[in-house]
Amino acid sequence: ELVESGGGLLQPGGSLNLSCAASPFTLEYYAIGWFRQAPGKEREAVSCTSSSAGSDGTTYYDDSVKGRFTISRDNAKNTFYLQMGSLKPEDTAVYYCATYWTIEARCRPQERFYDSWGQGTQVTVSS
Repeated sequence: ELVESGGGLLQPGGSLNLSCAASPFTLEYYAIGWFRQAPGKEREAVSCTSSSAGSDGTTYYDDSVKGRFTISRDNAKNTFYLQMGSLKPEDTAVYYCATYWTIEARCRPQERFYDSWGQGTQVTVSS
């Protein structure tokens, strides 16, 4: 089970941190990812990184969030995060966290690989 928290309403230029707590499995062997779905659009990958066991250190970011968003994990807390900065109105969406088991060096941003999903949290950026 993945439980998300941290969504909200904020103004353009603001920052927000999303959290995703995993249980009962441990995250060490799981790739982690964040996806979002804006109204009227398909769900898209925002960022992902492979498992701690397999990762070569690379991280995927969609071009629209590069330099503004950061994905991270805390295996001791079994939680992973998405730090979002310089938020824009076009970042408004429901954000989902997701995982899949892997020891590959790099994550796969395609959602078909992910088999555990959070419930989604709304992020609204508006003046």
